[in-house]
Amino acid sequence: MALDETVVNDWLGRYVEAWRSYSPDQIRGLFTSYATYRYQPWGVQLKGADAIVADWLKEPDEAGSWQAAYSCDLVAGDRATAVGRTTYTNANVYSNLFQLQFESGRCSDFVEWYMVEDQQVEPPSPVATH
Repeated sequence: MALDETVVNDWLGRYVEAWRSYSPDQIRGLFTSYATYRYQPWGVQLKGADAIVADWLKEPDEAGSWQAAYSCDLVAGDRATAVGRTTYTNANVYSNLFQLQFESGRCSDFVEWYMVEDQQVEPPSPVATH
């Protein structure tokens, strides 16, 4: 199966559904058995689908406490990037970027980059030119 935007967007939809359900089978179905997963590029690397499932189930988000939307940004060979936003009911909002590598429709390497969006910050003033 060739990796393209449709395949990645389908996977992202299943990712959100697996997060919402916390079903071990749905989570495991996203990843190869030997997949690696990091919540931050500098973070601890989880190794294997079973480790990913166990980590997701450790501290689940409360049902209904968040909304998320992600979409494919770029595909190159077996790699893709996705961007999106996660909004929690406690008013925390995160901008997300995922670095993904795929094999046969499953993710074999997942790295998340995220930033807290500060809703209170005013845009910078234009820089004066002379």
